[in-house]
Amino acid sequence: MASRQWNSYVPGLDKGKGLYFLFVKSETNTPGGLTARPVLTSYYKSEHFKSRPYDPYNVYTSPTAAILCADAFQSMYAQMLCGLLQRLDVLRVGAVFASGLLRAIRFLQLHWKELSQDIAAGTLTAKVTDPSIRGAVAELLRPDPELARFVAAECSEGEWAGIITRIWPNTKYLDVIVTGAMAQYIPTLEYYSGGLPMACTMYASSECFFGLNLKPMCDPSEVSYTIMPNMAYFEFLPHGGDGHVPGAGVDTAQLVDLADVEVGKEYELVITTYAGLNRYRVGDVLRVTGFHNAAPQFRFVRRKNVLLSIESDKTDEAELQKAVESASALLRPYNASVVEYTSQADTRAIPGHYVIYWELLVKDSSSSAAAAAAALARDAVMERCCLAMEEALNSVYRQSRVADGSIGPLEIRVVRGHLRGAHGLRHREGGVHQPVQGAALRQLAAHPGAARLPRRLRPLQPRPAQVECSLRGEPVRPRRGPRGPTNLPCRLASLVNPTEMPISSR
Repeated sequence: MASRQWNSYVPGLDKGKGLYFLFVKSETNTPGGLTARPVLTSYYKSEHFKSRPYDPYNVYTSPTAAILCADAFQSMYAQMLCGLLQRLDVLRVGAVFASGLLRAIRFLQLHWKELSQDIAAGTLTAKVTDPSIRGAVAELLRPDPELARFVAAECSEGEWAGIITRIWPNTKYLDVIVTGAMAQYIPTLEYYSGGLPMACTMYASSECFFGLNLKPMCDPSEVSYTIMPNMAYFEFLPHGGDGHVPGAGVDTAQLVDLADVEVGKEYELVITTYAGLNRYRVGDVLRVTGFHNAAPQFRFVRRKNVLLSIESDKTDEAELQKAVESASALLRPYNASVVEYTSQADTRAIPGHYVIYWELLVKDSSSSAAAAAAALARDAVMERCCLAMEEALNSVYRQSRVADGSIGPLEIRVVRGHLRGAHGLRHREGGVHQPVQGAALRQLAAHPGAARLPRRLRPLQPRPAQVECSLRGEPVRPRRGPRGPTNLPCRLASLVNPTEMPISSR
């Protein structure tokens, strides 16, 4: 949507600026020598972005140098500092994904003292070493003790409800993606923003641009996108009512043209693009909600087969199964194995992280469960299981864990098992273990962002006590090569007692 068209929804956007937290991701090379990187990274590094003409409706508080910095801390620090320096000019706050904006708020919670000191002194912390960032920030930064006291007063109170509108009082809306897996962040964004509208403006992917939200200020639950037929040739594969989507190939006889879709039905998006993709299955499941004139409008329902998602990561059931198998191999020397498991994406903390629930079986009935548990603890087996799982997951997940910290450490929770002749393991703080019994897990598929756990196995509120550990080693290597230890921290939580959990209607 052209920037000026926004004026019909939010007047006066040409009188201020947007505080957008934008970042580049690291790049890799394919075996053939081609550069592989996210589409937004390509855009930010392009001359089209770096040399974009002045547009009063599209002015950022963040210097381009800060956006292009590959160091996540330096980039975030500079963007937050510049946003604070220009706080009264900010009319909208945003990021690409809702999770990205929440990471920015979390960064402010952790670093407001340093930011206040820099504002008061008019100097930039030595932790920011990038020369281009230092030069860009120096053009804005002047000693401002009054602003420093204001920021410190707002952040030191410990009351973070409505912090966005308190620090940036002229903010009119949040510009973030809150559909699909990002919908899980809506309540937290409402808390921090004091209930500001959330605008979902467009629907696009690495493959092409799909459509626009013609009512950008609508409630997030009502967002529908109008497909733009000039962007590509769009076809639709009917999605079965039982949740089944046909296999990887495309049966052309099943494809439905854009003009023939039916309201209320769900389809998987298939595109043929100017760049050369031919009947490519995007993997998005859409529901037809209506028409704008003759153009169909769609609501994003979910990504096909995605089990877990925190941000741009998409982990399906097969990937998770492979990761569990890889990690459970570490249990074999201890005559233990994973009987069943389930999972959820926990977004209560920032950043969110994967939680994997394991039911363990000690196979050697002649040995006590306590002895087996003690051996597992002594050799830090569960911590190594966390690392093994993270190494087995896809490159997008691992990049988000290591490069920018947009995903937190993976967590394994051992739950009480109930199998005849088997012993479960219970982990307590202090390393005390004992055999236990309880309700068994069923292996389940989960909707992105919300675990479909058995009725008696919802996580406790608040979380059980956790044992934190941090393992350091070599950086994560590409999956096509040999992998060694990584520098990924891991998290092992105490046992979750199913009998203590509230019954869920899920």
